[in-house]
Amino acid sequence: MASPNIVTLTDGNFDREVLQSPVPVVVDFWAEWCGPCKMIAPVLDELADEYAGRAKIGKVNVDEQQSLAARYGITAIPTLIFFKGGQVVQQVRGARSKRELKEALDRVLG
Repeated sequence: MASPNIVTLTDGNFDREVLQSPVPVVVDFWAEWCGPCKMIAPVLDELADEYAGRAKIGKVNVDEQQSLAARYGITAIPTLIFFKGGQVVQQVRGARSKRELKEALDRVLG
């Protein structure tokens, strides 16, 4: 079951939830038909719970939010983009282990 700490991102709320967020945000660009996206979904749910209050995890369905995917040049999914202070600070493509994602998030939190 999806974590209540995961934010569904759309054109309508992206700027507020991500670019104006007081905490770092990891944005998962994914699609329903993407196998690797489904593989990392439980890991992102766990991280959303573990980092609640310190970081935010949001998901962009690239099929439904094509303009956001285009805005960030998404050509492969899953792609995770790490934002801090409204700026892109890191990008990770493909399914990764929880340890790798945690290390990346810890670096962003610095």
